[in-house]
Amino acid sequence: MQTARAQQPIAAAAVSLIAWIFCVAAFLPPLNHYTMNSVPLMIMAGVGIAVSLIVHLIFIGMAAQRLGRSPALWVIVCLCLFPIASIVGLILFEWFSEQEKQAGA
Repeated sequence: MQTARAQQPIAAAAVSLIAWIFCVAAFLPPLNHYTMNSVPLMIMAGVGIAVSLIVHLIFIGMAAQRLGRSPALWVIVCLCLFPIASIVGLILFEWFSEQEKQAGA
């Protein structure tokens, strides 16, 4: 039942990761042509990348704390291996929480 307490920060971390992906996509082809020609769009995408990364790390730390893990360790691991570790971690968390729900039923 401990994973139920971490569901909300994990969901928020997933949403912030999706926001980060959209902001980074603005700098990749074919969207980079539009982004590089507009200074306000470049600034918005850059600020979006920074804010969504910080918010993602905060929610990962909250989830780790609610699961009884070391928040500092998980934030450092997430930051060093970002975004691959975040994607894999979120997928594995959902998979194991579904298995826990099925075992409890």
